[in-house]
Amino acid sequence: MDISSHDVLLVGGGGAGLRAAIAVSETNPKLKVAVVSKVYPMRSHTVSAEGGAAAVIKSNDSLDEHAYDTVSGGDWMSDQDAVEAFVKEAPEEMLRLEHWGCPWSREPDGHIAVRPFGGMKKERTWFAADKTGFHMLHTLFQTSLKYNAITRYDEFFVTKLLVDGGRVQGVVAIELMSGKIHAILAKAVILCTGGCGRVFPFTTNANIKNGDGMALAYRAGVPLKDMEFVQYHPTGLPFTGILITEAARSEGGYLLNKDGYRYLQDYNLGTPQPKPVLRSMELGPRDRLSQAFVKEMEKGRTIDTPYGPVVHLDIRHLGEKIINTKLPFVRELCLKYQNIDPIKEMIPVRPVVHYMMGGVHTDLNAATALTGLYAAGEVACVSINGANRLGSNSLTELLVFGARAGKAAAAFASETAEPGSHVVAQAMDEQRRLERQFLSKTDGRESIATIREEMQATIEKGAGIYRTGDLLAQAAQNLRRLQERFQNVAITDHSYTFNTELTAVLELAFMLDVAETIVQSALQRSESRGAHQRTDFPKRDDEKYLAHSLIYRNEDGSSRLEYLPVTITRWPPAERVYGK
Repeated sequence: MDISSHDVLLVGGGGAGLRAAIAVSETNPKLKVAVVSKVYPMRSHTVSAEGGAAAVIKSNDSLDEHAYDTVSGGDWMSDQDAVEAFVKEAPEEMLRLEHWGCPWSREPDGHIAVRPFGGMKKERTWFAADKTGFHMLHTLFQTSLKYNAITRYDEFFVTKLLVDGGRVQGVVAIELMSGKIHAILAKAVILCTGGCGRVFPFTTNANIKNGDGMALAYRAGVPLKDMEFVQYHPTGLPFTGILITEAARSEGGYLLNKDGYRYLQDYNLGTPQPKPVLRSMELGPRDRLSQAFVKEMEKGRTIDTPYGPVVHLDIRHLGEKIINTKLPFVRELCLKYQNIDPIKEMIPVRPVVHYMMGGVHTDLNAATALTGLYAAGEVACVSINGANRLGSNSLTELLVFGARAGKAAAAFASETAEPGSHVVAQAMDEQRRLERQFLSKTDGRESIATIREEMQATIEKGAGIYRTGDLLAQAAQNLRRLQERFQNVAITDHSYTFNTELTAVLELAFMLDVAETIVQSALQRSESRGAHQRTDFPKRDDEKYLAHSLIYRNEDGSSRLEYLPVTITRWPPAERVYGK
């Protein structure tokens, strides 16, 4: 077993991880920083973000307006102190990225260009055509290269947090190329592993997004917060689940049912008018648009395809110049994956799991309940997104709370003793567990694919866009059975070099844990709020549920829930109104 030691260790090399690593080196250049990522950093899922990143930059906008849009869009589940910090630091982080070389799209006069995005009343979404995440990640990665104190462990998969004396002291990781087990010790650890969309069968998320970081924290005794709030994006391509960015609608795209009718005008998107303004209704909040799709499907007004019902996204009227200038990636995706040209043809779309509002419970500085452990990005829940994230807030969140996590971890590591060498014994135990449970086991009868497919079908049926207590209870029971069956899973590859089957089974174990937290949290919340819609409890209940759910893992593998009041600073709960 290889043993190495650093001051601060980042798990995840995407936007949040790289921003945090840079922040550590900026705060204290003497600290040794490790970035552990199961893929090469430029293959992190941040690279796939298309539409843009929100921050106030125009004179007709204000921090208060951005904050209110975020709070009301989150259905008053957002912690308002976190939101206020977020909107204040967002422009600073975006300008910093500009100075580091991010090629933001420009107005003809040279000023930063912004576009409208769902749930936001003002145009405040910065963008780089429709490849914003790609350019942001390039900028962060290239900036990180100038810091010699940053060491990267590319294609290393973390299986366990090392915890001793009440604080985290490093991780156990598998080097995917060789299968060798590494104990990587650190004074502070920051989780930046992204979300867990692959728990569901149809998602915009890459195959690497399995809830690894959430499960690592959960198993170490750290609570996960607001896991019941799962965002569906209304426009994913059928079959692949690839995202068609909200930018296509912000530029003027229409959503049409099978009759060619802009059906969103028939639904309450929270607008004060009886019917929304035709130009803006496609930019309603994502939860409302996804719910409207389900209603259209129930009325028989969607289009049947081999991959389920769809509606059409029509951008033909925008014209070839605008599509090629502002939406080139949308056109590329449609040509490659649907064999259609959106300049001439309509795009088939359907709701698809996109983002987790919940995650590892942190404070404003990204610190968790476990001393020395921090979390930032989609893996974390600070919480600014509440019950429904507004489009384009997440890329900015990576920067703001990635930076906060890096600064806090650097300050902690600068005053903390080196990890004790005895934690290596825990790493040895983990190595023996991997050998015994997977690599040396030959008598298992269950397959990874079967359990994964059943898990995905279970959570989609029980914890989809609309939920009921009965369906959630059945899902919880099914997941318990799948956990039992997982103990009898078998892998056929017992080699060490690039053993993708071993990685898949470990990811499945993480996903089963995360799926349980989603279902249990949803089962206990007997109200409808944002992305959590209970048809048996259709009203929002502020008296009982204006509180974050915190789910803990018990020593016997079961879970328990507690509630933490939402922080209200300036905006008391009100009717959720979009466009007012």
